[in-house]
Amino acid sequence: MKQRILTAIIAFALFVPFVVVGGLPFTIVIYAIATIGLFELLRMREIHLLSIEGLLTWFILAVLLMPAHWESFLLQAWNYTKVEMAFAVVLILLTYTVIVKNRYTFDHAAFSVLAALYVGIGFYYFNETRLYGIEYVVYALIVIWTTDSGAYFIGRKIGKRKLWPDISPNKTIEGFVGGILSAIVFACVFQLLYPIAPSYIVLIFVTLIASIVGQLGDLVESALKRHYNVKDSGKLLPGHGGILDRFDSLLFVLPLLHFLHFVG
Repeated sequence: MKQRILTAIIAFALFVPFVVVGGLPFTIVIYAIATIGLFELLRMREIHLLSIEGLLTWFILAVLLMPAHWESFLLQAWNYTKVEMAFAVVLILLTYTVIVKNRYTFDHAAFSVLAALYVGIGFYYFNETRLYGIEYVVYALIVIWTTDSGAYFIGRKIGKRKLWPDISPNKTIEGFVGGILSAIVFACVFQLLYPIAPSYIVLIFVTLIASIVGQLGDLVESALKRHYNVKDSGKLLPGHGGILDRFDSLLFVLPLLHFLHFVG
């Protein structure tokens, strides 16, 4: 527990200034964190980041992470969209499977592309959310942290019925519901201090969905690790695991806030 707390304090102290400053420094940090997340995923499938296939996958990630205002410049300079550039690299990856005579297979390529999409889209919306306003980043973090904390403590206190034992044996239905209620309470407190929703009805609805989706994001990461028989996605954060272990919920919640038009 001491190791977890110490790591959390250090990571918080290093990361928060970039969130506050925003702009290009934050974008650079997002690229760095997303690259580590991609590395963690590829390693599960025994694909090396510093290989031809790994670097091609990283290029897809880099294109997907490109902020919207960068894409406008790209269109003016070369008349290509992000989707077109990413798809061109997908075709190169598929061609590469032929060149190496299926040492790197179609299945590998499919995993690489989905890994880039999973990490790239989630962190893209992290950056876009910060560009829209730091209060929305804070709101998303509050929802995720209070959901996790509420689910943990309420699950330990009164949890009896398992939520999804094949994927995450320690999670309970009581904890799942408790996490949602905790998120709603703290989101309402945040609304009192920094109004970000047009009404409490909208806020409660969005928080309810975001809390559920955040917990699903955590289960997705758990299922992925269980499938590839790894305990943590990485070892960068002692006591916490890897980047994906800490950002799994956020990668689901931030796109959701945009899809619901709560941000943007």
